[in-house]
Amino acid sequence: MKLIGMLDSPYVRRVAISAKRLGIALEHESVSVFRHFEQFQQINPVVKAPTLVLDDGEVLMDSTLIIDYLEALAEPGRSLMPKGIEQRVRSLRLIGLALAACEKSVQLYYERNLRPAEIQYEPWVERVEGQLAAAYSALERELEKHPLKTDGSIDQDGLTLAVAWSFTNLVVPDQVAGAQWPRIAAFTEYAEGLEAFVSTPID
Repeated sequence: MKLIGMLDSPYVRRVAISAKRLGIALEHESVSVFRHFEQFQQINPVVKAPTLVLDDGEVLMDSTLIIDYLEALAEPGRSLMPKGIEQRVRSLRLIGLALAACEKSVQLYYERNLRPAEIQYEPWVERVEGQLAAAYSALERELEKHPLKTDGSIDQDGLTLAVAWSFTNLVVPDQVAGAQWPRIAAFTEYAEGLEAFVSTPID
């Protein structure tokens, strides 16, 4: 199977790290939706990263759906999601907040770097900045109530959180400057030291 996309995308990186944690080998092709648009279009006409090309040529897209497929392929008992309903709801909440933070970081990056300054709409920018801060504030409160494990393991909630935080620090670092979310920062430092993260650097 081939994973298509750049690891500077939090969605691509999330899939790549998840696959490693699930023990599933993926061949990674660094194809950019911007610099290699036509090449990507030949693989997936929608040009959406990540794209997963299965061994039979079938194409899947969207990080959450791809990870769901990888979970189904994993060996019995090997999963990044908890089985208990209460724990699963908590995990899904963290994942949802982290993905929202990714989305808002992407929107801010595109606004600042792709849209000409003279037509940027400041009220919309301020709203997105507020949404990004709200996502990380909610995540910080969740970690205060229920700290994630730092025993050498990591599940999908912690994985997605760490990938999101590293991405935001890469593309809009001014939005996460200072010590406003220390638990998120500390957990991400732990996660980025794990082998699956170290071997899947942001490219």
